[in-house]
Amino acid sequence: MIEVITVETPSLGDRSYVATDGTNSIVIDPQRDIDRMVTILEERGLTLTHVVETHIHNDYVTGGFALAQRYGASYCVNADDAVTYERTPVSDGDVLESGDMRITVLHTPGHTPTHLSYALADASGTSVGVFTGGSMLFGTVGRPDLISQEMTEPLARAQWRSVRRLAEALPDETIVHPTHGFGSHCSSIQTTKPSSTIGQERTDNPALTNDEEAFLELLIGGLTPYPTYYQYMAPINVEGPSPFDATPPELLDVPRVAALLREGAWVIDLRNRRAFAGAFLRGAINAELRNDLPNYLGWFVPFDEPLVLIGDDEKVVAEAQRMLARIGYDRLRGRATVDADALAGEASVTSIKVGNFGDLEATDPGARHVLDVRDTWEYESGHHADAQHIPFHDLAERLDEVPDDKPIWLYCATGARATIAASFLVRSGREVVLIDDFCLPGDVPGKATAAANA
Repeated sequence: MIEVITVETPSLGDRSYVATDGTNSIVIDPQRDIDRMVTILEERGLTLTHVVETHIHNDYVTGGFALAQRYGASYCVNADDAVTYERTPVSDGDVLESGDMRITVLHTPGHTPTHLSYALADASGTSVGVFTGGSMLFGTVGRPDLISQEMTEPLARAQWRSVRRLAEALPDETIVHPTHGFGSHCSSIQTTKPSSTIGQERTDNPALTNDEEAFLELLIGGLTPYPTYYQYMAPINVEGPSPFDATPPELLDVPRVAALLREGAWVIDLRNRRAFAGAFLRGAINAELRNDLPNYLGWFVPFDEPLVLIGDDEKVVAEAQRMLARIGYDRLRGRATVDADALAGEASVTSIKVGNFGDLEATDPGARHVLDVRDTWEYESGHHADAQHIPFHDLAERLDEVPDDKPIWLYCATGARATIAASFLVRSGREVVLIDDFCLPGDVPGKATAAANA
């Protein structure tokens, strides 16, 4: 009996897979931290025969190269991908065999030009599942705009044809196993479906329920910004990335962290936003340890700058190190565990005032500036009547649009993005008040609609 084991990476919205007949195994799209795969293989006593990539990934550093090398497995990458390392080149129609498993390679361009899907069957030819990478996702498709603006429409058209090819080639009961679509920005539309089959996709997937032109309008018209770190992932994956190294960076004291901050290092403070606001090193960026940590920091923190990770718990720092390594942030200069007492006496320690929407309304409008750092769709659903809108991910480039002559009151939906933005504004010399208040889109106290503010 063939089993497919799912390995989730919620921090990036991706899934990797281990397919096994009980003795042999194939790994599909592994993340860089391959120790998770190694644990599965070792605990079950599986022989790894193949590691396969659906595409050269744009949202994470692959672990496929290192995993295949560790076990001497075939590393299967599209023959048309111009990689610099030795691999097993595969093309449309090829069949890979591993014990009782048969995987047929299907060229499904759209997310990338050389994208592949892998149809899994047992020794009798019965369809078991299909690994669709960034092609057919649950109720949607992978976005086509990550290569270039010029390639977006041709890839969108290819995506429509690829999803239809999968639907035509595979029976309804075939289980769909996508890599993206669980919060990943590689997904064109965010959905919440936990599982799907080819049959379900016939009624749910826009590539199967719309003609080509309607699909193009829906797909391209709904594309949103994606993290800036994406531009670095494909080149790293083409070169063959180094294995994940879980060795903790050097343990530093607070004066040394402060010195590195002055020298240009980016200090990432992983503490709770309230603890951070009470006392922190001026210039440090606050990013609580949440599933969206790598996306937010990968959008905001320069890719080639040294990092120092600080928190109130070693486990938090270690998990952040793992999350950031998945997207290639390896330049760790050190780590520290801190609290208010450890920070006391350091000259560069400062604080941020924290308030709520009630405090905002009680403040003289002439004595404050309101900043909304949510995404455009959130802002347009309703926002504070006085708010300037600069999406979180645009703040670094549009910093000169933020006044510096009065306190900046800023908010997002839950406080996470606003906290990162607040610490960045303090780093730039602004006085900040963090609105640590929950607000749903369209439910901002003192709101005005987008039309009313136009």
